[in-house]
Amino acid sequence: MVKQEIPPRRIAVLGSTGSIGKQALEVIREHPDHFTLEVLTANHNADLLIAQAMEYNPNAVVIGDERLYARVNAALAPHFIKVYAGEQSLCQVVEMETIDLVLVALVGFAGLKPTINAIKSGKPVALANKETLVAGGELVTGLAAQHGVSLLPVDSEHSAIFQCLAGEFHNPIEKIYLTASGGPFNGFTSDMLANVRAADALKHPNWQMGNKITIDCATLMNKGLEVIEASWLFSLPGSAIEVLVHPQSIVHSMVQFGDGSIKAQLGMPDMRLPIQYALGYPARLSTTWPRLDFGLHTQLTFAPPDMETFPCLSLAYQALQTGGNMPCIMNAANEEAVCAFLAGETGFLQISDIIEHSMLNIPWINKPDLDHLIDTDAETRQLAQSYIRRLKSTLKPN
Repeated sequence: MVKQEIPPRRIAVLGSTGSIGKQALEVIREHPDHFTLEVLTANHNADLLIAQAMEYNPNAVVIGDERLYARVNAALAPHFIKVYAGEQSLCQVVEMETIDLVLVALVGFAGLKPTINAIKSGKPVALANKETLVAGGELVTGLAAQHGVSLLPVDSEHSAIFQCLAGEFHNPIEKIYLTASGGPFNGFTSDMLANVRAADALKHPNWQMGNKITIDCATLMNKGLEVIEASWLFSLPGSAIEVLVHPQSIVHSMVQFGDGSIKAQLGMPDMRLPIQYALGYPARLSTTWPRLDFGLHTQLTFAPPDMETFPCLSLAYQALQTGGNMPCIMNAANEEAVCAFLAGETGFLQISDIIEHSMLNIPWINKPDLDHLIDTDAETRQLAQSYIRRLKSTLKPN
């Protein structure tokens, strides 16, 4: 067998201390001949950022919280690693000529501006931040086309679709199926969900992820965000994107073509696989990680989602159909609602109420530019926080 070779790639990992960022560093550690780290960034976790920089020796690091600059700089200056701080530095660092690919593993709306800067600098982007395309899909994909920049999906579902389309880009897609584990509350009724706590929602049955995305999985909003992301990545309307609950998380997604044939991508529920595929594309690099054993996974089941009990998925379809800044409104409200739920300030069922309230009350803009999106995000957060305070006053302690 001929071994596939790729030129060594210098990687910037934005959000290196988060779940995706840490797994990306595992991939890079696995393939030192193929990848080197050029930039690492973190928001608040200075200690882990310092430890990562000491191990991987990047050219530069960025700590988002400017109050932590002195601590990071003091630790890394003797190692001749450049240290920067703040949002502006995060946006500027992706413009470095020594970067070959930018992995955006930031959480939430914060990923939008650095992604845009990377695209404008002609850098391929491995996108693990679905909110970037949810909030600014038309803007981001338009800029990517204008600058000839590749957007490489890192989410396991979108990576699966991307892999299924290899050699098929000339064949029209009839439908795509996004699979969902169903999260920890699959099969629950609304009455059962009324008193669940954040600790319950954070017990995902299959994946190890950060808190925000794990709560999104529990509400099915994560799948809603992925529907919108898939719409922009693969130029499909919402009517051509179907969600299926697949509790085993072995089939990561499927593509149906015009002749009725369906391609699926299967594998263990391990985020290192789609991360590596994006970083090494088009090569498939060997790994030592566990393989799928069909002797242990003898049953694969699929079912439609319960969008009445889990209305966040329905709200996401509505936002996609409405378009304009509505997905940005939905995303900002969801981020605030999840934050409040994790803090014990609101109940699980009220997450969708907060999102719907925001979608009904923030002004709609048909063709938002970046400034519109930034303003929409800020205005929605303010409205959502006000509504959360009202809800908090009625919340019964568990």
